[in-house]
Formats: sequence, C-alpha cells, structure tokens
Amino acid sequence: MSKRSFKSLIISFAFLLAFSSFGAGAVAATNSGEAQQIAQIHGDFNFQSAENTSVIVELTEPSMVEAKHTGKKQTKSNLSKARNQVKLELSKKVKGSKVNREYEHVFSGFSVELPANEIPALLGVPGVKAVYPNVEYKVTSVGNAELISSDAVSPNMFDSAPHIGADQAWETGFTGEGITVAVIDTGADYNHPDLKHAFGTYKGWDFVDNDNDPQETPVGDPRGAATQHGSHVSGTVAANGLIKGVAPEATLLAYRVLGPGGSGTTENVVAGVEKAVQDGADVMNLSLGNSLNNPDWATSIALDWAMAEGVVAITSNGNSGPNNWTVGSPGTSREAISVGATQLPYNVYTSTLFTSEGVSYPSAKVMGFPSDEELLALNGKEYEYVHVGLGAANDFEGKDLTGKIALISRGNFAFVDKATNAKNAGAVGAIIYNNIAGEHADVPGMAVPTIKTTLEDGQKLLAELEKGNNKVSFNIEYNSRVGETMASFSSRGPVTGTWMIKPDVSAPGVNITSTVPTHNPANPYGYAAMQGTSMASPHVAGAAAVLLQAHPEWSVEDVKAALMNTAEDLINPATGQLYPHNTQGAGSIRIMDALNTETLVTPGSHSFGTFYKDKGKQVEKQHFTIKNTSKERKTYSFDVNFGENSKAIKVMTSSNLKVNAGKSQQVNFNVQVDAGKLAPGYYEGSITISDGSGSMNVPTILFIKEPDYPRVSSLSVAQGNDGPNGISGYFPGGAEEVVFFIYTATSTGGPLQFVGVVSEHTNVGSGFQTFEWDGTVNGQKLPAGYYNLYANATYVGVTTQSGVNFQIK
Repeated sequence: MSKRSFKSLIISFAFLLAFSSFGAGAVAATNSGEAQQIAQIHGDFNFQSAENTSVIVELTEPSMVEAKHTGKKQTKSNLSKARNQVKLELSKKVKGSKVNREYEHVFSGFSVELPANEIPALLGVPGVKAVYPNVEYKVTSVGNAELISSDAVSPNMFDSAPHIGADQAWETGFTGEGITVAVIDTGADYNHPDLKHAFGTYKGWDFVDNDNDPQETPVGDPRGAATQHGSHVSGTVAANGLIKGVAPEATLLAYRVLGPGGSGTTENVVAGVEKAVQDGADVMNLSLGNSLNNPDWATSIALDWAMAEGVVAITSNGNSGPNNWTVGSPGTSREAISVGATQLPYNVYTSTLFTSEGVSYPSAKVMGFPSDEELLALNGKEYEYVHVGLGAANDFEGKDLTGKIALISRGNFAFVDKATNAKNAGAVGAIIYNNIAGEHADVPGMAVPTIKTTLEDGQKLLAELEKGNNKVSFNIEYNSRVGETMASFSSRGPVTGTWMIKPDVSAPGVNITSTVPTHNPANPYGYAAMQGTSMASPHVAGAAAVLLQAHPEWSVEDVKAALMNTAEDLINPATGQLYPHNTQGAGSIRIMDALNTETLVTPGSHSFGTFYKDKGKQVEKQHFTIKNTSKERKTYSFDVNFGENSKAIKVMTSSNLKVNAGKSQQVNFNVQVDAGKLAPGYYEGSITISDGSGSMNVPTILFIKEPDYPRVSSLSVAQGNDGPNGISGYFPGGAEEVVFFIYTATSTGGPLQFVGVVSEHTNVGSGFQTFEWDGTVNGQKLPAGYYNLYANATYVGVTTQSGVNFQIK
C-alpha cells in the first residue's frame, strides 16, 4: 500500500499521464484552442516542491552544428532571437526564473534555475523541445591517488603506452604533433614540467570560476577538496618529461568543468564541449560521468554533434561494473567513443593464512597488491593484525598499525580507499573480509598487499582476536601469469533505448602512473598512480591524436573505425573465453594496427535491435560501409557467426564484394530471426570481414523480446531539515510493481537488520520518478543513523533491485 496521500497519488498520476510518457505527437490545448506541442521531460524532479532546482532546456530551434548537418538554414542572430523569445515567455510564466548558461553551437538551449513545481509551466512554453536535469557529473577514477616520488619515476613506469604500441608509433614519427586535444575535466596543472610544452598562451577555460585560468583546485581551497584528476588525464595524453604520454607532442587545452572534489554539473560539461569545438580542438576527452544509462541526456547530444562537426570525442564508460547495463552518460552517446578499462598483464599468486592450530581459512586469496615485491615480502614473518571496522580514515584513529596488518570489513566505500587508509596508517598489508555470503572481486593496484576472505573466514579472524590470538602469517606463492584483462570495475553495456554495444573499445586503466599538481614552484614534479575508466579514456584520446597526425584526411568515423576494427580481443582467464562485447567492446586498442589498416568498416559495431515475433521469421535490413584505403582493388568476403544460435539467427549478405582503391561501398544485408526458437535475452555475434590477406571482426548484438535491463537504478533520498522527505529513482522502462524497503547500516561493517517496508507502488512509469516519504516506517519516525534504502522493481515476473546508503542526522 502506498504511503503517499491520496491527493499526492492523484497529482503524481495526473502528471505522469500529462508529461512523462509524451513522445512525438503529444499535444496540449492552448487558450485559443489550437494544438501545441508539449516538451519532453527527462529527469528527477519533485513537482510538489517550491524549492529552486536547475534544469537544461533544449529548444526546437536547431543549434548551429545540427542545422549545418541536417540541411537547415541557421544563423546566430536567428538562434539568439528564438532563444530570447523562449526566455521571455518563461519569465512571464515563471517569475524569478534565472538563466545561467546559454548554448548555440553543438546544443541549442540554456540552463535555468526555477522552482521545481514550475517545471510543468516550462514544458508548455512554445519553442521548448525537452527539459533535462542539471545532474551531477564526477570524475571516473576509482579511489584515491597513490603519490609517487619523482625520484622513483622513469618512462619505464608508464607501461601502458608501450603496451598499446605508442612507442612504436613514435619511432615512425607519429607523436600527435599538430593535433589539439581538449581535456574536459577538473582543469590541468599547465605549469607541470611534463606538461608545460603542451600548453600555449591560451590554455583553455574555467567554467567553475568563469575565467581563462583552468588550473586545478588547490589544496586548502575553502570551497572544497583539491583536485588532480585533469592533470593525470592530461599526462596520459601528452606528458613529455620524466614520463611520456601516448601523444607526447600534441597540444593541450584544459576546460575546468568539475570543481572542488572533482564534481560538477551538466550545464558546465555541455559548455565545455561547446567551447572546445569552437576553440578548434581536434580531439576531446571526457573522463567523467554519472550512472544514468540513457543516450538522450544533454551531454550525450552535445557530444554527438561535436563528432558530426569533426571533433573526435572520447568518453570514459564508467566504474559501476561488472554487471551489464551499468554504462552511464556520457558514455551512452551514440557517436562518441566510449572506453572501458583493462589491467595490464600481471602475475597471479596463491595465498594461505595461519593464526593458530586447528583454524583454517580456505577462502583466503590475493585480492590486489602494489608490486610483486611488496606482496612476497609478507612471507616468512609473523604480523600482528588489528580490526579497523570498515577501514575509514577515522577507524584507524587511536590504533597503532605500524608494521601490522589491517583487518577490514567490506562495505560503504571503495576497496582501494580502504587499502590506502591502511597504508597511510602505517600498515604493511590488509585482509578484507566480505560482509555478505560469497566472494568479492579482485582489485588490482591496491596500495598495500591485500588478502580477501569470505564473511565466514572473516568471522573466524574476529573470533581469534577475541581469544587473544592476534598474530597472522602468510604463505604466498607464484601461480601463473595472466594477459591483459578487463577491470572488474569497468562499466558494461548495452545502452537502454538504442540497445547499442558499449564500450566501443578498451584501454589500460589500472594502476596508471601520470602527472599530478604539487602547487609548489620549488618542487613541481608531482606523480601518482590512479585507476578507473578515467585513466583508460585518455589512452584512446592520445591514440586518436596520433592517428590524425598520420592520416589528416580521416574523418571522425574513420578514426573510430580504425581503433575498433583493429582492437585486440581479450580473453577472460576465469572462463578461457572471450569477454562479451558489452564488457570489452571491440577489444583493447592497438595503435600500430590502427595506423596501418587498409580497410575501415563503419560503424565498428552493430545492434540489430529487438525482435518480438513469436511465430515465423522476422527480417530487418541493415548496412555498413567498407572503405578501401589501400592503393589496390580489394575483394571482401563475409562470415557471420552467432555461435550455437546461428540456426535461429541468419544474416544474409554478399558473398564477395569488390572495392576499388581509395573508394567506399555500402554493404547491405538482411537479418532473419526466428524469435520463437530463442529464449528472451540478448545474443552476441561477430561479422568477420576478410580481404584475402587479413580479417577483422565487427561485434554485433540483438535482443529477443524485452531486453533484460534493470528496471530501477540511481536511487536517492531527498532530505530536509526534518529528515527524509522524498525518494527518487530512475526506471528505464517502467515497472508493474515497485517496493521500497529499509535496512539499517553500520559504520563498523556489522550485519544489516531489516527495518520495514516504506511503500509499494503499481504501474510506475518510465524515466525518473519521485515519491513522497516522510521518513517513517511502520508509522514510526526513523531515528538518527545510517540506513540502506532498497527498491525492488518487477516487470513481467522479473524483479531487479537497486539500493542507496543514506544517513539521518
């Protein structure tokens, strides 16, 4: 039974019918009786609140770039006139609304502050096409940076650039020279000795402080935490000093769209994309994102048009893996190159723990470590171990960890942060036990050697401490070597709505050493190791700069195709099989293969969409383009493989295709699916294209019946002075039933306790939905403390769950 009042339920339901489901053809009557198009709305809004919120308004009047590429006439004066008319009408309908940023180049519209309950009035303003939330964007790195002394840094530490072939490209004369890369991030330390060469007099723009000085947020800034992320990204692209980036002679422009602490909003990200295009960038990198799996957010639209204008846009895919459907905007962009993160080849070790006779820990495994040497150094010694709860910084206060092992519970924040806190407290290692049944993931690049155990073995270690047995010893042995693998944190596709494969490609993103600011002129050499898809994306941006220097005639589609067509397939060591397309994309980039390819296939991956027909065969037409970049005529053959499902999925195309040197040709093919012979779900396949001397694979995917994407994500709890006052969630395709319920959470990693059901709802619409909640469960106000809110969303008998941790003070 819903906890909302009957009046509230009616208001929400009426609004849902009036706005949330509007698509093409949705209209409302004006006072004159004429039909008027109502704008689409996307986002998380409490329409019964009078509090100010910020939104992004998209206009029906096309941007300069959109008009250019859709054959429409457009001028800045005409666009300004149309925008000003919408602003005027808005000011009449919503008193006190405040326009912040205006856009016209790759996005047509503006950002505006207004009361949330006035958004319905905004939707009815003539000329408004859509309204998007001004959502928060954050850097897509995992955990804290591990600082490295400049004395310990050498070009050899930057293993990832040689791994993808950057050093071979340098030897052939391709270093990114003459190519401008825009880094849209937290700013950049343009004074860093390894980066100074890449910045000219004009260094970019700061959209946080609105000036031409895009320097990182310094230590001690009263507005929030210092940043170093943009400098690290910049170094991976173009450092040229103690370390070398992928394109060491490229030019950099920095656009500071994320402020203190590495967070910002849509309005600045869109402004950064627009400014980078206008400033003449050839490539742009956005190592930032949110958790919204939707292709139609304002940032994704801006990136799509930036690509159309000839700027190669690279984005990180997000760090919410390893489950499918976890990719977030702007990695969901239709056109931009989305990048997953890999770990470079590494050694695998086995481990055992010993505390006292008769107690065994069969689940103990090596979770992660900073170096082989530090891991093996644990052998042959006995260490005292100390329980520090969840391993937050304050959990170490008053405890002596020097030279000891930190025993830590999983929960509440990243594993890498727990290990970093242990190192900062003086620990030489850590044991992290699970807080639920089962095994947790390996996390390479941990700040201290870290062993993982199950909850059961963790409780044994706690019991040993209670008995006074506080010593532990390790036996760690080399087991095998593993090739390049996908990082467990790397977000996976597909994208809801477009059903596209994401990421497009992958690149190294674990334990990457690069430049960071010191803000100390006397010692400007700052370096740190970081990980995340944030670290993978600039490898691809640097690679794109190298490709553009070598092939200035290539279009953005050619660059994307070259990187995708020549990427190396990665094998999951746990299964011995290739990683799925929605995990690795087309594979890990290889610069030399991309440089030298003589065939470009666009697009570099295919989604055939959804097939619903129960009886008989459903046929859909598709096509792709082959460009022969060689100096000789080539004959291409095609083979399509959907594995064991090939009998039910047939792709028919030309057996042989001749393409003249330097020419392109469209290849048409039919996809025939006998959906009645296949279980609902998605199916991956590959199109192998051969020219007689070599071949390349184009990833493909199709869906039978309703795709299995999560029915709920991005939960949040709104709070006012009196505690919780609302729940919001993103429901990509809606749900037949939604149940919200609460568990207690603790700061010490103890067991969760069920509190009760908050509310139940039926026929919840697609998109963001907001529900009133007064902070009570079973009629009782929740006391101060930590809680986990969960939502179970059910559709056609399948239930998915999402959760969020929050605190009532």
